[in-house]
Amino acid sequence: MAQLAAMRTPEEICCVVTVFKATEDFMCINRDGIHEALDLSISQSNEASLSPRAALARPCEPWSCSGVVLNSQTGIAVCHGLIFTPFLLNKDMDLSGCQFLLPENFSKQLQIEVQFSDAVPPEFVTTRQKNHTVNQCSGKTYRKTRPHLNPLPQKAELLMLVPCLEFQETFQKMFNRSDKWQFYNEQDDFELKELQNDIRFLHWFAVLKVPGFLKKEAGAMPWLAATSLRKADLVFACGSPFGSLCPDIFMNTLSKGIVSNLAGEGNAVILTDARCLPGTEGGGLFLKKGGHFYLVGLIVSPLYWKSSEWIGLTLVCSVGHIFKNMRRFVTDHDPSFKGIWPPIPMDRTLALPSQVKIKFALNHPSVVLVECGQFWGSGVLINSRLMLTCRHVLNEATRVAVKSNTTSESFLSVVGEVIFSTKKYSAYDIAVVQLQTDFPDNTVCELASSFSPGEDVHVVGFGVFGQSCGPSVTAGILSRVITCDSRPVMLQTTCAVHAGASGGAVLRAGTGELLGIVCSNTRDTAAGVTYPHLNFSIPVTVLQPLLNKYALTEDGGVFEELDRASDVVRDVWRLQSPNCQARRSKL
Repeated sequence: MAQLAAMRTPEEICCVVTVFKATEDFMCINRDGIHEALDLSISQSNEASLSPRAALARPCEPWSCSGVVLNSQTGIAVCHGLIFTPFLLNKDMDLSGCQFLLPENFSKQLQIEVQFSDAVPPEFVTTRQKNHTVNQCSGKTYRKTRPHLNPLPQKAELLMLVPCLEFQETFQKMFNRSDKWQFYNEQDDFELKELQNDIRFLHWFAVLKVPGFLKKEAGAMPWLAATSLRKADLVFACGSPFGSLCPDIFMNTLSKGIVSNLAGEGNAVILTDARCLPGTEGGGLFLKKGGHFYLVGLIVSPLYWKSSEWIGLTLVCSVGHIFKNMRRFVTDHDPSFKGIWPPIPMDRTLALPSQVKIKFALNHPSVVLVECGQFWGSGVLINSRLMLTCRHVLNEATRVAVKSNTTSESFLSVVGEVIFSTKKYSAYDIAVVQLQTDFPDNTVCELASSFSPGEDVHVVGFGVFGQSCGPSVTAGILSRVITCDSRPVMLQTTCAVHAGASGGAVLRAGTGELLGIVCSNTRDTAAGVTYPHLNFSIPVTVLQPLLNKYALTEDGGVFEELDRASDVVRDVWRLQSPNCQARRSKL
């Protein structure tokens, strides 16, 4: 525990890794550096990101990403492996079944530098560094106000590239090419689009040794196996947007979010709604407990687009599985290599009790998957036999398959009969489904009776990879409550909502009470852009009186009152109307 007490914050153990091709005339020196993240946008023609001599000589463009210092006593760091692929000697090599790549697989012209933030020992800092710094955007020199703000990069050597096989296996099951996934924005003028689009290297990580960074204090970075994580756990992502561009501005940027979903053996794949930008690939995902930060994963990629829908979630690989594959390499390789290899920490799992405010996320059978042929969405169980969903999820079907994931690998399915669905012209997009059999061990959420704008909320639904690994959880606030005649008729939240989450639940973070039924996010039909963090839900207070009547009469006709909503309510929900004319955006 003494080592844990000595550890610092995530931004103090992160770094920026830059690779470039050395030439006879000069060496490209990237003065920028950013914390643990793979920067897929670092191939920019920006002379400010190069040393003055290199800029005049028109050198090769560098590639950079973020990394994490695993052990300051041995100078070992790890980062994403994608930036090393331009230096592969055999770019067409078959990687299937390949368990590692060694330095001899790469060009001898490969040069690597690692830059730390306030992390270099004083003996490695020159007098000029101690007193001055260079503005990375303007190139002007200013007197430093703090020591070691932006030390010069340290040379590093590549020990190996290792894949996370468990991540690859799980991702291949979840990833569907027909969904037209994009891991970058095609509007951005990146020079390595073909490399960035090469998903063969999403699960590869590079292990580096930085001789210039050896410290006796601190020691190994404390970490936890991903089995310690639960959906809705609070996590922090640390990375450097835009990689090595202007590190004095972007280095070691923190983002806070929750664990949205977990998949694979031992939770090899982690999804979080902590917002990350290009350049944060390779950065760290941290869980804070007892005043300490524990490394739980490395950022693989911000999930940018799926069938032209902006996702806004971040894909992370469990660090425990990365270590497992590193140990496999050390065990299987030539014993002479072990002599230069530092000890790799063994698996560590810490029992972390769930916070009261997120306990609902550990037991969420009330949110179910609704399948209608090729169409699918989410639903919320009001009791063991009654479910609410959206009209558009049903696609005019009268019978649906309602599924609840009993485990991460299997779903329990029952048949549901549609007893009511609002008309297309109705203000409310809602449907009521009666199940033929009960769901066992069903947990039903308590219905809320009031709303407080600004309060913390969660959305639970089967968006993104929901059909593969169960419902995702995203966090935000209740940003607005729109009322008509002193009654709430629409809720807006900042939680990320994606295709497949329609019919899902808006839950109060503190108690798990059901606030509303998710109907839509926002889409600019002219620009073809979807905004997942601006979404709309039907307040449960609109539905509760009708549900009470149905419980007494079992007559689905009581819900027809929803089709008779006033013109004022219709106007509030007008953007989702199929008859919406001459409007650039709709729900």
